[in-house]
Amino acid sequence: MSAQYKSICILRLSAIGDVCHAVAAVQAIQAAHPQAKVTWVLGKVEAMLLSGLANVEFVIFDKKQGSAAYKQLKSAFKGRRFDVLLHMQVALRANLAARCIPAKVKIGFDKHRSKELHSLFVNRTIDAQKSAHVLEGFQNFARAIGVSCNAPSWVMPFSEQDEHTASGLLAGRNKVFVIAAAASKAERNWLPERYAEVAQHAHENGFDVVLTGGPTELERTLADDILSYVTFPVLNLVGKTKLKELLCVLKQAKLVLAPDTGPAHMAVTVATPVIGLYAHSNPTRTGPYLYLDYVVEVYHQNLVKQKNKTADQLPWGTRVKGADLMSQISTEHVIAMFDNVVIKERL
Repeated sequence: MSAQYKSICILRLSAIGDVCHAVAAVQAIQAAHPQAKVTWVLGKVEAMLLSGLANVEFVIFDKKQGSAAYKQLKSAFKGRRFDVLLHMQVALRANLAARCIPAKVKIGFDKHRSKELHSLFVNRTIDAQKSAHVLEGFQNFARAIGVSCNAPSWVMPFSEQDEHTASGLLAGRNKVFVIAAAASKAERNWLPERYAEVAQHAHENGFDVVLTGGPTELERTLADDILSYVTFPVLNLVGKTKLKELLCVLKQAKLVLAPDTGPAHMAVTVATPVIGLYAHSNPTRTGPYLYLDYVVEVYHQNLVKQKNKTADQLPWGTRVKGADLMSQISTEHVIAMFDNVVIKERL
């Protein structure tokens, strides 16, 4: 173990799922370098979830402030200099933010994953990885500063009040099946009538069904559409929980069903099994990490159809396009996975 690092800066601004992946690497770094002060530059929404993470100083980068956000970042670090910056994001916004962070060493992604001028803002890179999950990429940043990373683990920050609120919302429900139905883009969402069919199956098997999500119009509309197909009581928490409260709802659930969306990864951090629904992105790269065996996907077949090549023959992370790809995921396949998970997890 190296003893040279006394100040470590993490740069990962977004998104919810990605910062959940990053927490595992950050906490591994803290265990290996207990003497180091860790500072994390991240987005405003992501900070709402991670605030209170033990022994981490957060500096919020609010992208909505435009150029003022970079000035604030420079001001926050005036007179400071980190031993190392772990630059965990290749987006141009993050690359420009990296310029505002003074550090002796700036470690970024290898050339195969570098884009949007990322390589110009770092002076060292992590080792290249073949077919790596996003979480495994973040672990390589930890390895770059002498940390031995094995199976990831998380200690997520939430209060007794957050847990109490979640328990109150779920009062009287002992076997909770959460449907976190909405992704950030409508094309990544499954059909509402199919969510309802799986909900019906769960209900018939003794589960209490709960819908979760944020306050956006897309999420509220999808929840309303799902509810229009069900004929039994479903608890609709869409738009009714803060992020930490949602985390505690997911923690208290027995099983989660979700597309490629942040709450799927939040559930992983609190050890709640997830059935992931994937069509546009490779679940081996972006799926719910501890529960990749529970993914129901049509990504690979569509990749071959559109590109005439397999994932191993294309740049890692290649996406497939199409507004109706999620409709190729059948209710029967999801229900079969549901039954398999119930048996395997002894739910």
